[in-house]
Amino acid sequence: MTEKVSTRYVIAGGGTAGWMIAAALARFAPPGTSISLIESDAIGTVGVGEATIPQIHLFNRALGFDEREFLRKTRGSFKLGIEFDGWRREGEAYMHAFGPIGRPLGLLPFQQYWLRAKKAGFAKPLQRYSMNELAARTIRMHRGKTVQGGEMPYAYHFDAGLYAEFLRAFAEARGVRRIEGKIGTVEQDSESGDITALSLESGPLIEGDFFIDCTGFRALLIDGALEAGFDDWSNFLPCDRALAVPCEGAGDFTPYTKAIARKAGWQWRIPLQNRIGNGLVYCSKYLSDDEASETLLANLDGKPTADPRPIQFTTGKRREHWKNNCLAVGLAAGFMEPMESTSIHMIQSAISRFLQVLPQHGGKAEQATKDWFNDQATFEWERIRDFLVLHYTANEREGQPFWDHVRNMELPATLTAKLEQWKASGFIHREHEELFTEVGWFQVLVGQGVEAEGYNPIADAVPEADVRRLLDQTEHALVAQVKPMPSHIDFLQNYVTGKTRSEVPA
Repeated sequence: MTEKVSTRYVIAGGGTAGWMIAAALARFAPPGTSISLIESDAIGTVGVGEATIPQIHLFNRALGFDEREFLRKTRGSFKLGIEFDGWRREGEAYMHAFGPIGRPLGLLPFQQYWLRAKKAGFAKPLQRYSMNELAARTIRMHRGKTVQGGEMPYAYHFDAGLYAEFLRAFAEARGVRRIEGKIGTVEQDSESGDITALSLESGPLIEGDFFIDCTGFRALLIDGALEAGFDDWSNFLPCDRALAVPCEGAGDFTPYTKAIARKAGWQWRIPLQNRIGNGLVYCSKYLSDDEASETLLANLDGKPTADPRPIQFTTGKRREHWKNNCLAVGLAAGFMEPMESTSIHMIQSAISRFLQVLPQHGGKAEQATKDWFNDQATFEWERIRDFLVLHYTANEREGQPFWDHVRNMELPATLTAKLEQWKASGFIHREHEELFTEVGWFQVLVGQGVEAEGYNPIADAVPEADVRRLLDQTEHALVAQVKPMPSHIDFLQNYVTGKTRSEVPA
């Protein structure tokens, strides 16, 4: 007996976003679900999202991916955090490392005791109390338990194009149908406005019940057809251009991403097994395209293997990510700079949220469900926006027009409140399920030189000798665990191939 098709999903666009949701639907949608993905070889993808955060493990594990195979197929490497070089001032760098900082004591988190110790003059830099940063700074890597408890957190650097291919093979093996072609027009129901079909330039009409917009900045469905609207955040994040270029592998094979402040923006450096991914994010008001290209090419570790690829964008998000029978995922939903490697995570987050309320037969969903989804997306995007703005506004690069501008710009009210709480007493509040934790905010606030004027007075109830012991024992335990760790390159090669570097042919 032929199985009845319950819902026909049509994904417009491929790339990382399209194939991630295709793979997720292929894995989790109920039997009888039809999944088609329209993709044109003639249309390129942005594909600069080569760095991730630890939540990527949840997605890969849910699909049952073998980590070694994933690293081989995507030419990936490990990532323990992100170094911000020159963001406070030239010549200074700090790291937003994954994982805990120090250890809590009694009612208070470590940050309160560190702030007390800092005022008393015996606190060491934060990196001395972070397993990930100590390992990253010495270019070491480890998987497994740590003396701070739990597994050592890590993410990946990988080739986004190869990841899309990896996902495509998984999805097609589970029945996803790829349709080659360019979308010409979007057909809609005259009464409801729902999308009924996508007409390809080559002629075929692809009908469906639910449509997923992965068409990138063009947002052909969610904005072009459904006019979902756009919240422009360029007043908070004024960079509007990027250049991306790969280069030959050279220099340190770091287990961390680098974000290096430049004249009117910042440069990323992402080491893969076979090359280094580089890019410059900048504001065209303060830097010409030619200057941007010269800056990027002059600051590569090795010889470029392609010409710089330009990308124009406006930071912000769609007012509605889910409208009618259409969901926007990836760049079609909006864009924020990749300084904290959130691009792929936001695709993953949208997919996870969507699967929680997967439409029933025929792709229909109540408006209340769509409202919930959009409210959750807005909250997530706004809080990530605030975290990115913090990096810019808390700078001391005086005399540089771009940096002077972002230092003095008006801030979102939600960020202002967070800064006021921190400055008053070192308090950091993670609101609901916002992505970045108290520890992440702690590292960036301290790294950018945002001083807390006080700390929680409960910290004074602990004798100073005990606070000193807490800091010293934490540091010594972490250093002792990091010291015997292998180098990043040896660990990766042994993990992926089963051989050490000396055994791998050149």
